[in-house]
Amino acid sequence: MPHRLMLLDTASLYFRAFYGVPDTIRRADGTPVNAVRGLLDMIARLTADFEATHLIACWDDDWRPQWRVDLIPSYKSHRVAEAVAGGPDIEVVPDALEAQIPMIRKVLELAGIAVVGAAEHEADDVVGTYASNAGLPVDVVTGDRDLFQVVDDDRNVRVIYTARGMKNLEVVTDAVIVGKYRVLPEQYADYAILRGDSSDGLPGVAGIGEKTAASLLGEYGTLDLLLEAATGAESGLSASVRAKLAAATDYLKVAPAVVNVVRDLGLPTLDEAGARLHPVVGDPRADLERLATEWNLGGSVKRLLDALDQRH
Repeated sequence: MPHRLMLLDTASLYFRAFYGVPDTIRRADGTPVNAVRGLLDMIARLTADFEATHLIACWDDDWRPQWRVDLIPSYKSHRVAEAVAGGPDIEVVPDALEAQIPMIRKVLELAGIAVVGAAEHEADDVVGTYASNAGLPVDVVTGDRDLFQVVDDDRNVRVIYTARGMKNLEVVTDAVIVGKYRVLPEQYADYAILRGDSSDGLPGVAGIGEKTAASLLGEYGTLDLLLEAATGAESGLSASVRAKLAAATDYLKVAPAVVNVVRDLGLPTLDEAGARLHPVVGDPRADLERLATEWNLGGSVKRLLDALDQRH
């Protein structure tokens, strides 16, 4: 089987699992296990359908890094449950999901699935670094459009987009992004900066929506070249657009550092992380099978084990 790396935007998936599987599914002490079950079923299906040989569950060690907040204070501010001085703020997470995250970590560990995060960085940055430097075909699994910026046909990097559910997965390539947004993947971050994104607390440039952002990038190529044109007398850029960009000068200076994923983190290599998928044997398999019963994980553990049994 040709090598193929799958990168999971893990929080995106376990949130989707939590809301997609009834939380009436509980273990004996009453703790819901719907997110655990749902995530395991996702991994089993995804790795089989897309023939992954390597897998990394990319983790939010810091879901809202302070250095991004310092640049744009509104960044993800609507999702803060509690501000923490000197540490990562606490995200709004339903209690019933919060209780399952340690179980998710435990099951992934026993299954031999690599979990990688980076201090002061989001899972998106872990994805960005591996996708940009893996040296083998990559599938990024996420429900977040932010990661469309890593799509690259030339390097065989795709996004498996989950926003419409696991039954309606969309394989996002260069052509999909061009067809849907009229920009290239490498322009997607600049496009998001211009049009804004309320889900991440990015204000965008007032008066510039999706169509105008795409049109401007189609003409000027990059945000830097657009801003250069905005200050050049001979550029032909309309006075109206010049005024809108000028009014957003402070935002446009800092937004690229917030919106562009980091691609050069010092992460473990695939070998060091233990990314190669393999059958689960011995004590870890026995422990997983025991937890499947104790935690009422139904057939989810068996489906994951069966999928991993095919990886050797």
